[in-house]
Amino acid sequence: MYRIKKANAEEIREEMKSTKEAGAYRRLQAVALRGEGLKNNQIAQVTGFHPDWVGQLSKLYCNGGINALLADNRNGGNHRNMTDAEEEAFLSSFEEAAQSGQIITIAEIAAAYDKLTGKERESKSTVYYLLHKHNWRVITPQRVHPGKASDEVIETSKKLTQSLKK
Repeated sequence: MYRIKKANAEEIREEMKSTKEAGAYRRLQAVALRGEGLKNNQIAQVTGFHPDWVGQLSKLYCNGGINALLADNRNGGNHRNMTDAEEEAFLSSFEEAAQSGQIITIAEIAAAYDKLTGKERESKSTVYYLLHKHNWRVITPQRVHPGKASDEVIETSKKLTQSLKK
């Protein structure tokens, strides 16, 4: 269990005064409250953090000090492999083939994408996202013509035409 002394809590409170980022302020506040004797559940009600996260923040402080609480260790979310213009150019070759009537499968597009980016993916979700982003849609042939008559109507029609031929 990670214990935080009252002296440390006062030091953290001083740092809170100069902190401008809201997330860092809340992290500092949680650890300061822990040093002032509050339990994780009580701190969670004040800060809005989960009680387990309050414990993790205390551990972070004990191992890395105030700087560990101030650091925003989240990674960015932009992991694109191509710019929008490069994506357009990549898809244009497939668009030309589709315009000429060729059937294009997601496997073909994914293989070309993997070859271009130099990364091999097990999932095709990246390619599906790319196609959705550029307003591509899945068009598959229907198994049965939408205007086809029911089997009963077809059988009745056959009987009628055979009776007319006689």
